[in-house]
Amino acid sequence: MDLLPAEAPVTAKSQGFRSLKLVNVDLDKPLGQAPYGVDHGRLDNGLTYYVRSNSKPKMRAALALVVKAGFVYRFYSSSSPFLLYFFIFTVMFEYDDNVELTRFGFRSVLEEENERGVAHIVEHLAFNATTKYTNHDIVKFLESIGAEFGACQNAMTSADETIYELFVPVDKPELLARAISVLAEFSTEIRVSAEDLEKERGAVMEEYRGTRNANGRMQDSHWALMMAGSKYAERLPIGTEKVIRTVSAATVKQFYKKWYHLKHMAVVAVGDFPNTENVVELIRMYFGQKNPVLQAPDIPHFPVPLHEEPRFSCFVESEAAGSAVVISCKMPAQDLKNLKDYRDLLVESMFLQAVNQRLFKISRQKEPPFFSCSAAADALASPVKAYIMTSSCKENRTTDALEAMLMEAKRETAIARALLMSEIESAYLEREQIQSTSLRDEYVQHFLYNEPVVGIEYEAQLQKTLLPSISATELSGYAQKFHTSRGCVIKTIEPQATVTLDDLKSIVARITSLEEDQCISAWAEEQVPEEIVSIEPESGNITYRQDYSDIGVTELILSNGMRICYKCTNFLDDQVLVTGYSYGGLSEISETDYISCSMGSTIAGEMGTFGHKPSVLMDMLAGKRAEVGTKLGPYMRTFSSYCSPTDLETALQLIYQLFVTKVEPKEEEVRKVMEMAEETVRAQDRDPCTAFSNRVRELNYGNSYFFRPIRISGLRRVDAYKACGYFDSCFKDPSTFTVVIVGNIDPSIACPLILKYLGGIQKPSVPVLQFSRDDLKGLPFTFPDKIIREIVRRPMVEAQCAVQLCFPVELKNGTIIEEIHYVGFLSKLLETKMMQVLRFKHGQIYSVGVSVFLGGNKPSRTGDVRGDISINFSCDPSASSTLVEMALDEISHLQVEGPSDQDVSTILEIEQRAHENGLQENFYWLDRILRSYQSRVYSGDLCASFQIQDEARLKVRQSLTPSTSKSALQRILPFPCKKKYTVVILMPQANRCQELKSFYITKGYALGTYVTEELTLLHFLDMGTPTPRSTRKRVLPC
Repeated sequence: MDLLPAEAPVTAKSQGFRSLKLVNVDLDKPLGQAPYGVDHGRLDNGLTYYVRSNSKPKMRAALALVVKAGFVYRFYSSSSPFLLYFFIFTVMFEYDDNVELTRFGFRSVLEEENERGVAHIVEHLAFNATTKYTNHDIVKFLESIGAEFGACQNAMTSADETIYELFVPVDKPELLARAISVLAEFSTEIRVSAEDLEKERGAVMEEYRGTRNANGRMQDSHWALMMAGSKYAERLPIGTEKVIRTVSAATVKQFYKKWYHLKHMAVVAVGDFPNTENVVELIRMYFGQKNPVLQAPDIPHFPVPLHEEPRFSCFVESEAAGSAVVISCKMPAQDLKNLKDYRDLLVESMFLQAVNQRLFKISRQKEPPFFSCSAAADALASPVKAYIMTSSCKENRTTDALEAMLMEAKRETAIARALLMSEIESAYLEREQIQSTSLRDEYVQHFLYNEPVVGIEYEAQLQKTLLPSISATELSGYAQKFHTSRGCVIKTIEPQATVTLDDLKSIVARITSLEEDQCISAWAEEQVPEEIVSIEPESGNITYRQDYSDIGVTELILSNGMRICYKCTNFLDDQVLVTGYSYGGLSEISETDYISCSMGSTIAGEMGTFGHKPSVLMDMLAGKRAEVGTKLGPYMRTFSSYCSPTDLETALQLIYQLFVTKVEPKEEEVRKVMEMAEETVRAQDRDPCTAFSNRVRELNYGNSYFFRPIRISGLRRVDAYKACGYFDSCFKDPSTFTVVIVGNIDPSIACPLILKYLGGIQKPSVPVLQFSRDDLKGLPFTFPDKIIREIVRRPMVEAQCAVQLCFPVELKNGTIIEEIHYVGFLSKLLETKMMQVLRFKHGQIYSVGVSVFLGGNKPSRTGDVRGDISINFSCDPSASSTLVEMALDEISHLQVEGPSDQDVSTILEIEQRAHENGLQENFYWLDRILRSYQSRVYSGDLCASFQIQDEARLKVRQSLTPSTSKSALQRILPFPCKKKYTVVILMPQANRCQELKSFYITKGYALGTYVTEELTLLHFLDMGTPTPRSTRKRVLPC
């Protein structure tokens, strides 16, 4: 079998951190400017380079071309001031996954009025054509070597810079050289012709349209309010629709030639290199001969003025996901130059950690003012940073939320150093296993901001030395940073107006008065138990042991019937993964009880599933790296844990508590949960995409109650006692569970803990929820057996359009293992071809996703497998019908003619590279072991199940050709594909005349099919059912 070397147990190096020597600290000592651990220099033409050897993952390299033109939005991580993350308002709202906020445009602050959006267009054109590559040949080449579009070739942008990123295999010498040559093409050779620009306008316009939803409007409004008086307020990176539609190629080319200058660029290469010298020579080879014609322009800096009086805004957004309050306090930014600056950032991080812990506890109090609230530090633009506190709250309670937020920002704070110490310890333990992409990003930050890169060893020593010296008084002083008298912006967001500016000003005045009179009381901490488990369990014993040496796995059966499977790895020194599952889930519940039982995890979680209230448990786990979660699915209930080897005992204690705790619903906590659920449903009622998703479910799954949207009337029928009782029964009988543990464990330490806490769970005298996988009830749903085309129209503030094209799939028993592999390969083929046709050829979409759903079938060993394959994209509403026909034509062509040899080769290479990367990850092995147990071929021998699945994968890989791909497309999809499918299109609400016109147009293009124009107001609160693939979108470059 194609596996890495077997068992290689390595115990965590926790003693290494605990014995780490402290350092003598001179706070005036400058932090080193030379980056640590990297071959760093500059070519004669001004290009900067960073090259470092790193073997995680093996035979891969993470590359970047960075173009700098000023300052960029930054977010300081709570764990390390050196670790910076791009941050554009994502802390302020819970954004939909379809919105890519960190990618819109670069250096837009440098654009003139007629150039607004041009910087972003340049980035798109880079992947389209250069001097040496045409017709998206760069994308095709990178995919041909396994660098998938989006995941391994991407670009990240902001208002002031752009970063092109590649993640490529380097097991062949020529691959690294060619990848570096691609970056060299981006630096000076992007082709900007009228034809190129026209081809790309549609994709850019669709990306622009994707920002014109509720989240985008809220983001733009807040940004303009924060940056008022500066050029940043006038230069949102995505640009304007007018410029995107009309800008000339000459204007785009002029902008590119002016601002892309080697003096403002850096190449970063981190990967599994034998040495760095050869990589530097490759950079010199491809970049060194480039001599800029023009002199590098000076990069202007645009000031952001502070303001003496607070700014207030009551923003009304009819499609908002809920009510929210945002408090932003601007102040001058502080450069990180010496150890005092570093210590100040640690104080800031501790303050924010403590505030966030307290805000969480407030959200769990009786009559909480908000559902959730958090605080963060954000560097906006040079030289301004801000502390930002944001909350989500119940409708009509934004004033209560604001008052509570201002009050908590002023309170004195307890120390949260244990959390920071835990995080830096974890980073230190895995210092030799840092991913190349993470190291690449660190050097990118050094180039952009000149932030010191001192190495994790020295940083760990610094934090271990400095954290204990930070006092509560210092933390209290940081509360003054949340000051409403200067540079403060306070904003409420509501779906309909309930507050006024005068209301906000009155609250600020009241809190200010309380502060001046010193009438804000200190925080009263809850009583925290010392031990998670109050009564020590009696250890069980092992009744059966089986070692599977071929895959490095050991299987145990404990005296209470629980099956344990563990695999020792050395992929990450500070990671252990645990997942347990048992057959029997929500499919066994009657329709009457379904809604109550589906809320079991949510309600029980608020009560305390581990024997302690969530707010108390948070304090008990402070400084520990252990967490456990649960899920109630249709056919299984599961628990999962992520922990450090040193905290494995804590994780096992939590699992023990999960099984022995009887959850008792309390009226106040239940009321809070149901209020939050009702707010969610109301928010979805305002969301056009929810109506679209609901209709997709209804059409594709026969309006089954399992997929039916939950209404408020349904929530009000939830029986909390039934919900908690069902949850208790789901995690009661250990004999029904299989538990898989993967990571850096030492069996001599782990096994006694397993016997104590997992073996110590008492088996009930009568079996509880004990099911055979073959006897489970299937989900009550049916797929449509005819063509259905439907348009869902909803009122929208700005026009949006989403499309889902869905085909039923049925895999027959007998060859299902191979067929499932075929489905995986073919879905990737379809996604690649849809992108080539709809975006690269016609320029009509931004991205496309192809999703497979096979989860509706009970896990029988003998039954057929039903499901569907869906194609999802957004587009101009007027082009939606045409694009559906293009997609159908392309699939028909593939079914009749088959893909090309190059298409098949590319798909095989992408799958192989993903497989190689997976073999070096704990999550991959956890999933493989679970799938082997749950496979229909499993009959008691885990290794045999592994081998059958590996052989099936290899068989499909070896047999995949254009001809076999064509046959598989005919066999798996309806053939011809145009005889059975569903198409659902989300469109803006039209007036009556437009509706009639649209109806007849739809009738014409759908002649001979079943067409409806029914509108729906259904909304769905996801309780573990499959998410509509229409809401999933792959992250793509440009």
